[in-house]
Amino acid sequence: MTEHTNLKKTPLNAWHKANGGQMIDFGGWEMPVQYASGIIHEHLSVRKFGGIFDVSHMGRFRIKGPNKLAFLQHVLTNNARALDPWQAQYTLIPNAAGGAIDDAYLYRFGEEDYILVVNAANLEKDWNHFQEQVKKFPGVQLENHSNQLAMIAFQGPLVKKVVQKLMNGGHLPETTRNSLSELVLGGIKVLTARTGYTGEPLCFEFFVPAEKAEELCRLLLDAGKTDGIVPAGLGARDTLRLEAGMPLYGHELGLDPDGREIPIFAIGLAPMAVSFNADKGNYIGREALLKQFNALEKIRKGLTSEPPAELPLRIMPVALQEKGIARQGDEILLNNKKIGTITSGTMIPYWFFQGEGAVMQITDKNDRRAICLSLVQSTLLPETLVEASVRKRPIKAKIVRWHGRSEAPPYFRSIPADFEKPKPKELLGAGLEKAKLVVQKSIENHTWRQHQCINLIPSEQTPSPLVRLLSVSDPVGRYAEHKGLLAAFEQEVFYYQGTDFIAWVEERLTQELSAYLNCPQVETRPISGQMSNMTVFSAFVDFKNRTNRKREPERIRLAFNNHIGKGGHLSAQPMGALRDYIAKDPVKDQFAVVNFPVQPDNPYRMDVAATAKLLEQFSPEIIIFGKSMVLHPEPVAEIFALVKDKKPRPVLMYDMAHVLGLIGPHFQEPFSQGADLVT
Repeated sequence: MTEHTNLKKTPLNAWHKANGGQMIDFGGWEMPVQYASGIIHEHLSVRKFGGIFDVSHMGRFRIKGPNKLAFLQHVLTNNARALDPWQAQYTLIPNAAGGAIDDAYLYRFGEEDYILVVNAANLEKDWNHFQEQVKKFPGVQLENHSNQLAMIAFQGPLVKKVVQKLMNGGHLPETTRNSLSELVLGGIKVLTARTGYTGEPLCFEFFVPAEKAEELCRLLLDAGKTDGIVPAGLGARDTLRLEAGMPLYGHELGLDPDGREIPIFAIGLAPMAVSFNADKGNYIGREALLKQFNALEKIRKGLTSEPPAELPLRIMPVALQEKGIARQGDEILLNNKKIGTITSGTMIPYWFFQGEGAVMQITDKNDRRAICLSLVQSTLLPETLVEASVRKRPIKAKIVRWHGRSEAPPYFRSIPADFEKPKPKELLGAGLEKAKLVVQKSIENHTWRQHQCINLIPSEQTPSPLVRLLSVSDPVGRYAEHKGLLAAFEQEVFYYQGTDFIAWVEERLTQELSAYLNCPQVETRPISGQMSNMTVFSAFVDFKNRTNRKREPERIRLAFNNHIGKGGHLSAQPMGALRDYIAKDPVKDQFAVVNFPVQPDNPYRMDVAATAKLLEQFSPEIIIFGKSMVLHPEPVAEIFALVKDKKPRPVLMYDMAHVLGLIGPHFQEPFSQGADLVT
């Protein structure tokens, strides 16, 4: 093994060597490029089991003082003020021209502890840049904790299992990416983040005192060996980040192979990492970045076929379709003309999956593929066929949308360029044969639903034979729109004739539900929870804007609800029915929704005391109760008591789609407890 006596060493240097790490000079650091098993094995192990990475060579700066937020808003592209306690965000350090001095991650541990992590190769450059800028912000202190604080990445599908095995204090971060917490692992206090540079959906990064780093790695490896956890070096970290489409400074950021500065908006992460919030003021590079952003908007909207001067090139994934490996600096050709340059490229291994949809399972079969990230003409679209010039030999390639995706935990799913989406199965036969097949499959499904499975959704419970007969009788399928007409003394007027029976049924249903729910008004027409909630949100916005129909309608200013990962209904989320009706938070650049705090020992029960504190801080216009597949009563009466004297008082809505049949004195009677609406 070659000795690198003049190189800097992380606190894990001896641990790497003891575990077979092959050490190299990496930007002045002695770091393991791989271990005895090799890069391919490490890559595959991380994707199927998990890996331990030493990232202590990266820079860690603490930012303190009363003006720290103003400083961060000025020197970083993202909106630091949007960062809640125990959250992190990807960001960049811009220069005045809209290029990147570096990319970085900002962590907010608790209320006041801000840690900025920067690339190892740029540590000194970043530090000097900040030292110059901090002079403009009296009272701000920068502290370089790179030596005192080690950093370990623990990434892969089984790492959570290992962490839980070692936990003897604290709690895991929330399940969402960029969440933070403080843990005690094997007696070692660890600042923990759900972040990483591998694309893995299950990921942790640990900040630990330097003197405890080796002990922590030993604990992680010993506890994870039986689950396939391995130490992984810089080689695997690079192939994993490339497969995940993540940029690396010196490749996708900084200067391109021709010596020109790469615009920040050339990378795919820029839209989420750059903010133009008014709170940021005229921060470094804002003007140039705004021009890049506007150029990107034109490209995305198809308003230009020529690459804009402000954003002539963009980083896009490229997959080789013939044998060969493209490397940084190789050219991308279209019709024998250079239209870009490869910024990162290699051959990577990947696992095969079997099955369909979210239930696909990883197999023991793997293969290899050549992939790249390339700086190409900014108006090019995915699926464009190009060529990569490898050693002056053109190789067929294709611009793709991505090399893999991570939104289906616990696995990162590799997506080869030649993948084929499963085609719908054809309905074989014709005439009576086709009809017979439809009837046969209907009978099979009926038998399965009625006799071979348990239906958990209340609306899917088995109706009686009489109800089934009624549900297939006329007027099923008839039109029956109607509207209250003021000129008809507010009576409902039907648009179609022959609807008397439908009107009679609606009236009877309204009376029954009114008595059952103990409420004066009922709307029976929505046929799903999503539609019911959209009806409420639409009516809310319509009522809110009733005094001025000429202006742009205002949306719901702020809503409280249950987090979807803690039982909340999809139909009460910005990703569901709430999306078109909720405003954006002007400070945080995101939907104005606050999730209810939950009890430490039960993530499906609201923490009323913590919610009371939030209600002192915020004034929601609507508070949405209700959970999916969770049979806990909601604290409607307690929340009503907290808000009943607020001016204006928030509307209390209870989405009971999954528990409507439980209404009553033995579970919950929402209207008597203060609810305004039930859906």
